[in-house]
Amino acid sequence: MERKISLTKKDRLAVAWRSTFIQGSWNYERMQNGGWCYAMIPAIKKLYKTKEDRSAALQRHLEFFNTHPYLASPIIGVTLALEEDRANGAQVDDVAISGVKVGMMGPLAGVGDPVFWYTVRPMLGALGASLALGGSILGPIIFFVAWNIIRWSFMWYTQEFGYRAGNKITEDLSGGLLQLVTRGASMMGMFVLGALIERWVSIKFTPVVSKTTYSSGAYIVWSKLPKGAKGIQSALEQQASGLALTKIKTTTLQNNLDQLIPGLAGLGLTFLCMWLLKKKVSPIVIILGIFVVGIVFHVIGLM
Repeated sequence: MERKISLTKKDRLAVAWRSTFIQGSWNYERMQNGGWCYAMIPAIKKLYKTKEDRSAALQRHLEFFNTHPYLASPIIGVTLALEEDRANGAQVDDVAISGVKVGMMGPLAGVGDPVFWYTVRPMLGALGASLALGGSILGPIIFFVAWNIIRWSFMWYTQEFGYRAGNKITEDLSGGLLQLVTRGASMMGMFVLGALIERWVSIKFTPVVSKTTYSSGAYIVWSKLPKGAKGIQSALEQQASGLALTKIKTTTLQNNLDQLIPGLAGLGLTFLCMWLLKKKVSPIVIILGIFVVGIVFHVIGLM
């Protein structure tokens, strides 16, 4: 009977340590794929013995990947379990591994920023800064030590959690659990990414569609405001009450689009990029194209 290949704690620690450099070769085409593949190398060497199998595994993990650098750890854990079962003969194909990665990276990316960048790091920074302002050298030391303890502990334990969860998933391959998890993760990822389009993709069309004059009393009459600070206070109060800043109301093409569907232009650009990617157009070409078109449209006054 062939002996089962298992990843030891030492192997998983090696992967976890390498995952701290996941952003080390970040690129615009496949983003964190180089760092991800670098982290997986100790496991790939342990699980696969032939050059062909190792090359196939490396190629599999050089696909596009991008998420919060710390929230990559649970995805790595699940992937390690899937690779381990694949190396031991389980029916885990490339599509299943890639699907789990892609499906998990979207939702987890949205969790990492508010937790780490907007909560934990500012809190530790405020603590360290308060001590430093008081003349204590412990301020920066506490910030550095506490941050790295929290960061590393989170990465290690979530990787182990993902590894154990991945083993449970692959126990029920015949029942379709892996396919169900893959599909659910992919759907959640697409939902989160779709919700982020309106926030992160911004297009403003500047052509003026119409100009109308407000009726008397609907705008601030600047010549009648008191001088100095009282005038500024009065203007702010009038604006807060709903008065316009100018006598002329200018309506742009973007205003009309926003009344129709807010973020419509950004959604259209996203769909265009997806269509181009489906047609095998290089992401670098798409980025450069958007850059050039944006400059040209700005010069001619369209954006």
